[in-house]
Amino acid sequence: MTHIQRFAAIDWSGAKGRRHKGIAVAVCEDGDAAPRLIERNSPWSRTHVLEWLMETAEEAPTLYGFDFSYAPPIIERGAYLPGDTAPEEAKAFWAYVDSLCEDEDLGAASFLEQHHRRHFYFGAADGVKADFLHHRVCEHAFNAGGGGKASTLYDAIGAAQVAKASFAGMRLLHRLEGRVPIWPMDPFPASGSLVVEIYTRVFIRLAGLSGRKVRSLDALNQALTALGSRPAALAHDPNDHETDVLIAAAGLRRIAGDAAYWNPPALTPNIARTEGWTFGVL
Repeated sequence: MTHIQRFAAIDWSGAKGRRHKGIAVAVCEDGDAAPRLIERNSPWSRTHVLEWLMETAEEAPTLYGFDFSYAPPIIERGAYLPGDTAPEEAKAFWAYVDSLCEDEDLGAASFLEQHHRRHFYFGAADGVKADFLHHRVCEHAFNAGGGGKASTLYDAIGAAQVAKASFAGMRLLHRLEGRVPIWPMDPFPASGSLVVEIYTRVFIRLAGLSGRKVRSLDALNQALTALGSRPAALAHDPNDHETDVLIAAAGLRRIAGDAAYWNPPALTPNIARTEGWTFGVL
């Protein structure tokens, strides 16, 4: 684990279109220097994030954390999409999602809205919302540890939903196959870069802050200090997408050398192949 030299956190988006104000990227190097935002003249696209990752993965061994769910739950129901024909391991499922979606910029809204509509909750017309709230083993572990209620990618309504972002993210993960390893579907590499799933609230909690979001420079720097980082010097008041990734980058650096986070007690080989795991959840 000691060969990683750089830590990157990406707040992802499943929104339709080509440019996404909801995407933010932050990076920090090994040591205690403050993380910095990777800014662009115009909002990021998902395709630009993929291109940036592939370019920078060759520059230095980097741990990349994406804030979306890498697979649907399968352990508690026996299938990702019960009653429908679909692969039942994560990598094959990513390829399946990508094969069905022709949405621009790696989007995947059509997967939910057209191809497997009955599995997703878009509003009261779909029935009782609780019937759609299925979770992965790592999400149950997060909830049991006091983290609060983790989202499910079958819930496709509201600002807090992660469904569209997660299925769009699976299209990106499919494109990384054979190029950059993805933990825990792939083992930790002896050299080179690695991609993991993150949940930014994990690192806010690790920094000792309450609440789901950080929206001020003072609170951001309080979190960074708690994570062993120098304070950030920003020329503007950060939004919550920016604070999420700045805190997560520092958090990744803080815990990446701790073997416990790479070996959660409930993470079995079957779960690694099918549901994956959120790095930082024990």
